[in-house]
Amino acid sequence: MEIRVSDRLASLGKYAFAEVDSLVGELKAEGIEPIDFGVGDPTVPTPEFIRRACKKALDARASSGYPSYIGDPGFREAVAAWMERRFAVRVDPATEVSSTIGSKEAVFNFHEAFVNPGDYVILPSPGYPPARTGTVFAEGVPYYAPLLPENDFLPDLGSIPDDIADKAKVIWVNYPNSPTGKVATDEFCRELIEFARQHRLVIASDEAYTEMYFDEKPRSLLEFAKEGVISFFSLSKRSAMTGWRVGWVAGDPQVVAAFRKTKTNIDSGTPTFIQDAAAEALGDERHVEQMRSEYKEKRDIIVRALVDAGLAECMPEATIYVWQKVPDGMTSVDFAKRLLQKEVAIVVTPGEWLSQITATGLNPGQGYVRFALVPSIEQTTLAAERLSALQF
Repeated sequence: MEIRVSDRLASLGKYAFAEVDSLVGELKAEGIEPIDFGVGDPTVPTPEFIRRACKKALDARASSGYPSYIGDPGFREAVAAWMERRFAVRVDPATEVSSTIGSKEAVFNFHEAFVNPGDYVILPSPGYPPARTGTVFAEGVPYYAPLLPENDFLPDLGSIPDDIADKAKVIWVNYPNSPTGKVATDEFCRELIEFARQHRLVIASDEAYTEMYFDEKPRSLLEFAKEGVISFFSLSKRSAMTGWRVGWVAGDPQVVAAFRKTKTNIDSGTPTFIQDAAAEALGDERHVEQMRSEYKEKRDIIVRALVDAGLAECMPEATIYVWQKVPDGMTSVDFAKRLLQKEVAIVVTPGEWLSQITATGLNPGQGYVRFALVPSIEQTTLAAERLSALQF
């Protein structure tokens, strides 16, 4: 019997990381354990006080049944209180907040609320893959706005054709930006809001990295406007809770209501005992400050080593990534494979695999690799020694 998958699934293509995975497998077969800067998954344990809160909540919620689709009131109130403290933004926990099972499901499923077949969705390239795949599964049409160094890794809104913008329903932005580490300027935020209003677009703002900064605190787009804006947050990076799958959206009550209706028909919500632990996490900033300090130390170690190796300085302003320009004459895949040779044994992600080709045939990730600063400080220091010994 021939099994045929949907056109939507088939359109996603093959797994792009297979070649690097194969090389990593060869190293491990020879007893070499590479230092992995490839996947942005924190390796530090979730802080103990959060785990204690979860254990306590397990008993307290022993008979709680199915969780609320949109989030327990206590969790939504904790979110609203945190957002007022952090951004001076007031959101109504009753109508302007919804819990999510982390950011991934929220970003992917969001399109089902707004995108009809043939509608355009404006996406950054490079960008978070679920925004693209969610568009495709909703039978929308992705339009990729490149993030380029000459524009400070901000999309050039003026270059988006009017006919595309007028046919679009949603525009995605992600600041602080993964993978470039760029923080959006106030000027850009105001320009984006005006652009979206002109073309009647919903702004979907992925703000999962607002707490992973090194100098000035990044701002939320909700500080500039709430009408037509929905922001996506996660505790994955802020509190090292990737495996817990808990986050939230907040913003325009009409947009949040549409998201809630969609979500209610797709999943059963984040377990309530996890929401209780997440609320506890939002009440503490000390652990976040400690993680920021450790990421900054690792950032400085790696950037210094890359400069010593003869590469351009690519110091990120925020996030847990270094978006490193590779030497002239090398592709990002060539550079990643060079770092996988035995004497280096470092895993990074080629930038072209994180990017989509634009309408002009450009792949904005070509010529860059991404370092995810997730290994320990000790491993990062060892990696820096190996990198510094190279000369490009």
